[in-house]
Amino acid sequence: MIGVAPSGFRVRAPRVDNVRMIERVLPDGVEAAEHAGPPLPAPLFPAEESAVAKAVPTRRSEYAAVRACARIALRRLGVPVEAVPTGPGRAPVWPQGIVGSMTHCEGYRAAAVASAEDWSGLGIDAEVWAPLPPEVVEMVMSLSERSALGAVDPAVCPDRVLFSAKESVYKVWYPMTSSWLGFEDVEVMLGDGTFVARIGPAGLGTDVLHGRWAVGEGLIVTAVALARSGVVDPCS
Repeated sequence: MIGVAPSGFRVRAPRVDNVRMIERVLPDGVEAAEHAGPPLPAPLFPAEESAVAKAVPTRRSEYAAVRACARIALRRLGVPVEAVPTGPGRAPVWPQGIVGSMTHCEGYRAAAVASAEDWSGLGIDAEVWAPLPPEVVEMVMSLSERSALGAVDPAVCPDRVLFSAKESVYKVWYPMTSSWLGFEDVEVMLGDGTFVARIGPAGLGTDVLHGRWAVGEGLIVTAVALARSGVVDPCS
């Protein structure tokens, strides 16, 4: 258990515009690209086609659109554009020497990339700004986490923020360990635009990750970046 906020303390949400929104929660040295609105048509590399060969049109269009974001982010990092196929566990397979993460939800998609020389792992997540269904809250949060959310402004949908934070943590965890991490294995404490995640299983060289979150224009975004030095980056 990470703990709960002090009595009388109320966590506030950083409100941002969704233009360059994902960049607000990422540290220096990480490049990102995002797009809001209906997915734009985008070509796929042959290596990417197999993952959506039998997919419905909406799934295929989102898959292609988020990879268009990935290609923009890679160019901003100065990396030649390559295929980003789907690997085991449905995680994206990034070019050699790159760590990255993708996310998409209704009306929004984003990708972030960084050099593997500087960063061990990177995770981003975007969610629609709305409360979680009660049955999902019980599934993804511990009693201590639900209690701590009482210190967070309910208008920001803190249950969804916490869910998103755990998704970002998983996107760091899986590429580094190739193993499952359940919601119950991660304990998250929200702060003012930041969060701390304590991980039960070993595997990352640290049991604590620090990240950032923001809300705006109907969206919630979260990010976690783990520095190669072994120091957990606070995304500050």
